[in-house]
Amino acid sequence: MKSIKTVVLASAIIMTVIFATSCKDDAKKEAPAPMSNEMHQKDVNGSGEMADNNRQESRATAIVDEYLSLKNALVADNSDESAEVAGGTLVTALEGFDVSNYSDVEQKELEKIVVEAKDQAENISDSPIEKQRGHFKILSKNITDMVAITGTDKKLYEQFCPMYDKGTAWLSASDEIKNPYYGSEMLNCGKVQMEIN
Repeated sequence: MKSIKTVVLASAIIMTVIFATSCKDDAKKEAPAPMSNEMHQKDVNGSGEMADNNRQESRATAIVDEYLSLKNALVADNSDESAEVAGGTLVTALEGFDVSNYSDVEQKELEKIVVEAKDQAENISDSPIEKQRGHFKILSKNITDMVAITGTDKKLYEQFCPMYDKGTAWLSASDEIKNPYYGSEMLNCGKVQMEIN
């Protein structure tokens, strides 16, 4: 829990600093700060518990993969593909996520995250692209919060655009900025604010 509070506080500080700059200030490139996944690495009951955690990490990875597919569809301004991924494979991955191998506190938090993420994914599947992007903002926070608990075997980059809705973050598998909130309108608006894993 202490690690989550530290990550949240650090993210808030970083977002405040980044918000003070504009997207046009790409001249300065800062090295992203790595985020550790300490919470999911504890082996409480021996190797059986760790094996269960590995299966859960695999399911969490499936959710992250579908989230990244959705992000890429929004980057490409493809509302049909966004709707298809969000309403299909992402919802299925979220429904299949079992929180029972986590601590009681983590289970409660993950259950809330999964319910809200599923709602946002379903809303994306029924919306025009402008609204899809608004729902994606909330979904991005859900998936980031989930990864903070479950960890991930993928290297991810939390990226931030100070222009969209007073500042908005998303996750990417690449450190190259491809903005899902503006797509082709302002494709490179944003910067990496944190490296995860």
